Parts: sequence; C-alpha cells; structure tokens
Amino acid sequence: MGKAYACNSTMPTQNNSTNGSMHASPWFSTVFSAVGLLSNLIALVVLVSAYRKARSRSRSSFLLFLSGLVLTDFLGLATTSSIVLTYHHSTFSWAEVDPQLHLCRFLGFSMVFFGLSPLLLGATMAVERFLGINKPFLRSTNASKRRTWCTVFFVWLFAFCIAILPICGLGHYVHQWPNSWCFFNMTNSSNDVAFSILFSSVGMLSLALSVFLNTFSVVTLFKVCFRKLGVERRRDHEVEMMVQLLGIMVIATVCWAPLFIFIFNKILMDLPNDAQQGKNLIICIRIATWNQILDPWVYILFRRSVLKKFNPSLRSRPSISSLYPSMNASYSRRFTQGSVTTS
Repeated sequence: MGKAYACNSTMPTQNNSTNGSMHASPWFSTVFSAVGLLSNLIALVVLVSAYRKARSRSRSSFLLFLSGLVLTDFLGLATTSSIVLTYHHSTFSWAEVDPQLHLCRFLGFSMVFFGLSPLLLGATMAVERFLGINKPFLRSTNASKRRTWCTVFFVWLFAFCIAILPICGLGHYVHQWPNSWCFFNMTNSSNDVAFSILFSSVGMLSLALSVFLNTFSVVTLFKVCFRKLGVERRRDHEVEMMVQLLGIMVIATVCWAPLFIFIFNKILMDLPNDAQQGKNLIICIRIATWNQILDPWVYILFRRSVLKKFNPSLRSRPSISSLYPSMNASYSRRFTQGSVTTS
C-alpha cells in the first residue's frame, strides 16, 4: 500500500507540517473559508426573500439560477475546506489515513466539480438573459420554476460527468504541493494531457460564451435605456439583473483565467512537476477560490435597494418589451382577445 501510495504523488517528498506551515497559516485558511461560507449563507437568505417578492417570470427565473450558483459555491467551500482545514490543523499522514487514495480522489473530484459548475452556471445565466432581452416573449412563455431547476440540474450533471473522468481512467487525481490537497495530474501522459485540456477548454469556453452574450445583451439594454418612446410600462429589473450578471462574469474571468492559462502553459510547454510549479499552481487555485467568496456579494451589494441608498436619483428604466413595439402590440391584442373569449 505504501508503494502504491508513493507512486501517485507527482510532487517531491517534503516535510508536510513544516512546509505547509511556512506556506500559509492554518488560521488564515480557516478565516478565509468561514467568510466564504457566511457570505454565501447571507446571499441565500437575501435571494429567498427576493424570490418571494418577485412578480415577473424572468426575474424569478434569474433568482433561481443565482440561488443555484450561490448554493454551489457554498457546498464547494464546505466540502473542500472541511478536508483541507482538517489536514492543516492536525497535519495527519495521508499514507496512514488514506492509503487507497479514496479521500484524495474525492477531494480532487470536488475541486473540479465545484470549480466548473459555477462557470457553467454563469454561461447558462448569460444564455438565459440573452434570450430574455432579445426574445422576451419567447423566453417568458418557456420560463418556469421546474424548467429552471432542471437546467441547473443538467449543468451539475455535466460538471459531474467531467469530474468523474479521472476516477474512471482519463487522468488521475493526485496530491499537490505542499501535500495538503488533491487535484488532477498534469504530466505528459496522454490521459493526463487530455483531461487537463478538457478541463481548461470547458472553463475557457464558458467564460468566452459569457463575455460574448453578456456584451451583446448590454448593447441591447443600452438601446432600451436611451431610446425615447411615448407610451410604455417602465421597469429596471433587466438592468439590475444585467449588472449582477456582469459582476459575476468579471469576477469569474479574473479569478479563473490565471489557472486556465497556467494549465495550458504547463501542458503545452511540458514544464516539470517541481516545487516551483506546485507553488504557482496553489497560487492560481487560491485566486480561483476567491470566486466562491465574491459571487454572493455581487447580488448582496448590486441590488436596486442598495444602489438607491447611494444614489437616490436612480430611476426606473424602460421595459425590454419596448424594443419590440409591434410584437408587444400583437401580444397584447392576442391576450385581450383570449380574455374576451374565455369570459
């Protein structure tokens, strides 16, 4: 068992307690995790309250997606930090506690699953807002609580299928420097290279899709906000949701781009698995972890009720339906005719 354990580690053998303590204080990691968990709990409470007050289908759907994102961040922090913090405070021996690498594989799986899920959810929310802004009536007829949660579930399922691949043979989950956590292996082995490229490609494509669709949606919203129309029902829910989605997109891009660039660079340049690469990797991982802490504050801080406290002159914006006056008129006509018929 000891021999099997040793051959799965890609980083050089080091004194775990000494090296780990020199790299980061266990109490810093504890506070870091506690702040993240508390932030996500606060955001969940605020989201539940906002969902109960929501009247439009588009806003209710967006809040459900956002709840799925915050819930994913909370579970990800709770799962990974519980293992890593236990190691930091007890400095147990992986060879004794986990000789078959079951715990290491679970931690690696959690890192990948809870890493990709928020990025995929962010891309899904970008698609949802794109349709809500550019195809408002088509989107409103398809929006429902059940459909939204099914979409979130399929996003989780897709991330699960990717995260399970190293356990099934495509790549490997191994201990990483300073031997306090686990992630997928990044060697020149064909399986390791394939999974590294798959993970980074899915993440980068999710970010790229979010940037493209959100940019297009923002341009459309600007047309709404600065277009002067005579008679229309005014609301600013779309602007609020778009600001929040842009915040999520910017945070995700800033936090995750360094890790994806590091992985691509390491694989393409065939860099060695030495301590320096291990330090660079853990720095990138810690930057990515900030995404789980900052995500909930995007919604907590960028709500209309909060923004109006800083700028009371904020006014409602035109409804997105004002972009399509002819479609809006026909939609209202059909609604009126249907009401007369049923009465």
